[in-house]
Parts: sequence; structure tokens; C-alpha cells
Amino acid sequence: MDVDPRQLENIAVNDKDIHKIVLSHLVHNCFKDTMESFVSCAGIEQPADHLEDMEKRKRIFHSALDGDVLKAIELTEEFAPDLLENNKDLHFDLLSLHFAELICSGKCTEALGFAQMKLTPFGKMRKYVEKIEDFMSLLAYEEPEKSPMFHLLSLEYRQRVSDNLNGEILAHANLPRYSAVERLIQQATIVRQSLNQEFGKDGNPLFSLKDFLEM
Repeated sequence: MDVDPRQLENIAVNDKDIHKIVLSHLVHNCFKDTMESFVSCAGIEQPADHLEDMEKRKRIFHSALDGDVLKAIELTEEFAPDLLENNKDLHFDLLSLHFAELICSGKCTEALGFAQMKLTPFGKMRKYVEKIEDFMSLLAYEEPEKSPMFHLLSLEYRQRVSDNLNGEILAHANLPRYSAVERLIQQATIVRQSLNQEFGKDGNPLFSLKDFLEM
């Protein structure tokens, strides 16, 4: 079900709301310099209470994204002491990401020792067994980037873990896990998909956010 673009022209959007959405995105993703430029240009109030936390989150996020996962873990434990202890899934993802980084660096012996010390204890829980096996299978290949589990070595996987870490830190501080623009996109996508399912039974294609953004 497509909306007539002319209908959108009658919907007023408040500039202050747009500013809040953009600011939320910049703060959420730790774009401090861009945020300061935006605040200055838009003439809005800077969220001073989040600046210190943003700097800490930025260091953690970029440590994970740049492959220095142990540093990211150390900083996370300083900033949110009980987060990794209470969030086993996140802790496992970070440890396994470091294992993958060791594999990428050709440090297979070190990776094996790290896995035995840090990943093996997770094997006591059934839900981690298959994940551990997937990571350990990388050791069987001279060129692990060509293995069936090559995606575990990809930048996309590292980005996903880093984004999740940032979101969990925000949630730990009782802040939104997702930025305002992400939540708007999620809600808009669900609404459009629901409308398509209800009114598009005549064969119309399902709503695609990717196609919509490329229009």
C-alpha cells in the first residue's frame, strides 16, 4: 500500500523534533565533533550531561571496532562494572571476537590457548556449544577467511558486536538502546509491512526499507 506523496505535504514537521532526532543519533553513536558542530549551527542546547559518558563509550566502541577487544573489555568493566558479568551473551561475543582477531593475525597457537582459557567455560551452557564449535573450526583452515565460517572474521561481524556493546552500555545506564531515528525506522517499517500484509493481498511486493531509501 503506497502513500500518495501529495499527502505528505500536508504533514508539518517541527524543526525542534528534527533537531532532537539528529542530536539523538549523534550522541548515540559518539559523534562528538559532529554533534558540537550541529549544536552550534542549529543554535540548540548541548547535552552536557552526556559528554563525559560519550567520550568513554567512544573509546570502548572504537577499541572493539579496531580489534583491540581486550581493551574494550577492560574499559567496559571500568565504566559499567557489572555489565559483562550479568550479560553472558555480550561477554561471549567480545571474547570470541578477540579469538577471531588472533586468528586473523595468524596467532593460532595463542588463539587456541585463549579459547581453552576463556571460551571453554561457556561450553557448560548448551546455547554456546555450537558457537564455540563454529569459532574453533577456523583453526582447521590454513586460510580461515576461505572457511565456511569466514563471516566471523569480517568487519561486518566486528561492527555488529561493537554496535551491540554500545547499545548494552546505554541500556545499562538506563538510556535508550537505540537512537530516535533507529526507533522511527523500526516503527515505520513494521507499520508499512503490516499495511502491506493487510491491504496488499493482491500480489503487491512487501515493503522494503532498502528500496524505499533508494527512491
